[in-house]
Amino acid sequence: MRDCAEYMCALEASLDMVGGKWKALILWHLAEGSLRYSELGRLLPRTTPKMLTQQLRELEADRLVERTVFPVVPPRVEYCLTELGHSLVPLLGGLCDWGKRYLREVRGVEVPMCEKTGRILRG
Repeated sequence: MRDCAEYMCALEASLDMVGGKWKALILWHLAEGSLRYSELGRLLPRTTPKMLTQQLRELEADRLVERTVFPVVPPRVEYCLTELGHSLVPLLGGLCDWGKRYLREVRGVEVPMCEKTGRILRG
């Protein structure tokens, strides 16, 4: 996270929190509840382990995601949204709706989505 004085406006700060290829998707998947690192990796198969770790660390540093380490062998780590992270879920839902409309109207593509989770269905 940058120093607050570096932001020219609140929108820039907001985009910095969720910007990048994976942050918004990580937050979207965590909206359903806690997930282990390996579960997130399966939900985001095109990300590398290094990138997933980096994005999770940044989200944790920005206080959008909480990391819990359980004292078991082998170690178990879970990630969940903080209250601040949960406040982004309606905005992410709006972006998802906008993306579906864009794909349909501009690209002529229908993306099958699960009505319950809003996640893309894989066939």
